[in-house]
Amino acid sequence: MEPTTLIIGSLAGLALGAGLGYFIFNRMLQKQAKEILSKAEAKGEHIKDKKILQAKEKFIQLKEKHNSEIKERSAKVQSREDKIRNESNQLKKEQDRIKTSDNYIKKEKEKVEQRLSALDNKGKELEKNRQRSVELLEKISNMSADDAKAALQEQILQEAKAMASTQVQDILDEAKQKANHDAKKIVIQTIQRVATEHSVENSVSVFNITNDDVKGRIIGREGRNIRALEAATGVEFIVDDTPEAIILSCFDPVRREVARLSLHQLVTDGRIHPARIEEVVVKVKKKIEEEILEIGKRTCIDLGIHNMKGDLTRMIGRMKYRSSYGQNLLQHSREVANLCATMAAELGLDTKAAKRAGLLHDIGKVSDEESELPHALLGMKLAERHGEKPDICNAIGAHHDEIEMTTLLSPIIQVCDAISGARPGARREMVEAYVQRLRDLENLALEFPGVTKSFAIQAGRELRVMVESDQVSDEDADQLSVDLSQRIMNEMTYPGQVKVTVIREKRSVSIAR
Repeated sequence: MEPTTLIIGSLAGLALGAGLGYFIFNRMLQKQAKEILSKAEAKGEHIKDKKILQAKEKFIQLKEKHNSEIKERSAKVQSREDKIRNESNQLKKEQDRIKTSDNYIKKEKEKVEQRLSALDNKGKELEKNRQRSVELLEKISNMSADDAKAALQEQILQEAKAMASTQVQDILDEAKQKANHDAKKIVIQTIQRVATEHSVENSVSVFNITNDDVKGRIIGREGRNIRALEAATGVEFIVDDTPEAIILSCFDPVRREVARLSLHQLVTDGRIHPARIEEVVVKVKKKIEEEILEIGKRTCIDLGIHNMKGDLTRMIGRMKYRSSYGQNLLQHSREVANLCATMAAELGLDTKAAKRAGLLHDIGKVSDEESELPHALLGMKLAERHGEKPDICNAIGAHHDEIEMTTLLSPIIQVCDAISGARPGARREMVEAYVQRLRDLENLALEFPGVTKSFAIQAGRELRVMVESDQVSDEDADQLSVDLSQRIMNEMTYPGQVKVTVIREKRSVSIAR
């Protein structure tokens, strides 16, 4: 074959293959297009159905919401209608009541008018009778009505002046007494809070030794031992020329007791050096703390008081080492507790609460914290902090009138505290001070004119004054007792109270011969 024929055949075959491939490709494209179209239609139908379903659900939700709102509004409308109906009924009842009240008021008004008319008639009649009586009195007394009024006014004025002057004097006396009492109380409490104890007896302990050679061992080389003792105990050791005695000075009685026992153990043992001193002081402190806690527990058991907190129990034990005016604080608190229980039983009150409040009333005096509050208020706060009942806390805080008394228990505590402190012999004092106080009482009475003799009796709790009958009248005697008691309150310091008795006696003596 010729080349031309081959080329033409090849081209014809290519053309035929191309046409056939185009036809096949076109058929495939149409088939894919139909598949895509069918899928799109199916997807569209699905989306359409889904949207329709969502629209139906939304419609149902909106319908339910609308129905619920309609129901809620209907309920509100019904409630308002019921309320309006009730108010209407109440208004009707109120109108009926007002009508009834109006009728009653009209009747009462008529009665009152009748009574007023009758009273008016009686008043006119009484005025006529009064006028007749005035005319009759003017005839009898030969004094006009105006003169009688003037005389009566003058008499009433004089009586009012006398009464007012008496009341003014009483008010002034009461104000002076209260001012002096408050001033003394503030000064005494300030001294007690700053110095703990105001007397030398209660701030100093004496440690007796067999011979003065021990003093050198206590002092130690270059004073190391005594400095170690003072640093460990917080107590000042005074080693002077006092024979066979070492003075321990400190305001805290517990510290003094620790120092005394430590020194006794060191002197007995014979080993006195700084390391041994610190060891002994630690042991003695621990022993004292245990003893304090044991004393507090034993005191509570003896008094039948239960459920006392540990800190309060420890403070009760510390009372053993504290004294006030020479009176042991623990013994004083036990006395007050027993007195309170007895008085509460007589009055029909809770004896356990009274005994508990009596034991804790001075707990503020042995508090570990430094505070500017009076011991009564400090004790009340301590009791509140440890869960004591409000009536007990009020009794503790009010037993010196720092706060208002709110329970019947408070005055009982105050009275029993005064009874325990005023008991003869409860609060000891030095003999010299006691004798001097009696002399001052007698000399103070002799300074007044007309006083001849004065006698201080009942351990200084009563002062009897003899006056001249020609120089002092009965009224002057009354005034003398008041003035003398005021001078004693202002110028002297004494426990309890002093009774002043002025005796005026007139003797007429004649001799028959």
